Amino acid sequence: MPDISRVDRQILGVLQTDAAISTADLAEQVHMSQSPCWRRINRLQESGVIRGQVALLDRQLLGMEVVVFATVNLTQSGRQNLLAFEADIIHHPEVLECYTMTGIWDYVLKIVTRDIRHYEDFVRNTLNTMEMIRELHSHMAVTEIKNTTALPINTQLKESNGD
Repeated sequence: MPDISRVDRQILGVLQTDAAISTADLAEQVHMSQSPCWRRINRLQESGVIRGQVALLDRQLLGMEVVVFATVNLTQSGRQNLLAFEADIIHHPEVLECYTMTGIWDYVLKIVTRDIRHYEDFVRNTLNTMEMIRELHSHMAVTEIKNTTALPINTQLKESNGD
């Protein structure tokens, strides 16, 4: 893990809320000059801490009303089955997130679709055609309470000695 200083955490905190901020404005917010701020951002990008910059879209304004957390068990948990499922699932844009799990489920998927009919179509014509899936349970999200991409960097990261 790369060394993350207090100033680096401040920079990352600002960038998590506004990646489009100018380097000059960012430098001002973290109380440093522009060139050293730019160098820190560049170092954080080169080390992979900053993986990229994206625009966060409002799914509801775009008409994507349904969020489903689907739990999946495979027919067999052998390496080939796991690899086959993972290689297939990454190609479906409806699946925003996919995690292997401990406990009774092999995977949990976060799926977003326009409406319930599109979710049903996705299940019937995509997921149910995957022979390695033995069991699929859908858990419909009703009310979104919190949805963030910001990591808890101020409470979870160890601070390095240097600034």
